[in-house]
Amino acid sequence: MSKYEILYIINNDASEEAKQAVIDKLESIVTSNGGTVENIDKWGTKKFAYTLQDYSTEGYYVLMNFEADANVPALLNRQVQIMDNAKRCMIIKK
Repeated sequence: MSKYEILYIINNDASEEAKQAVIDKLESIVTSNGGTVENIDKWGTKKFAYTLQDYSTEGYYVLMNFEADANVPALLNRQVQIMDNAKRCMIIKK
């Protein structure tokens, strides 16, 4: 198992419950595939450097450090792509 870090952006217009649901969903993907979440750091609302395609100018940033097998980052990336409230993500191997 390797250590990874994912930084993802949630739609800032989403309710607090919807934001927490995205965070919980991504955390459960890691744990259900045998990984462990080391910490989740909610950075809060930040302004984008440029406007995204749906005319968003800010988003809610969340950083999660986790340890998992090599297939889990692809699962997380796919989940972010199909979620309505998640905008973008970046996953790096530490």
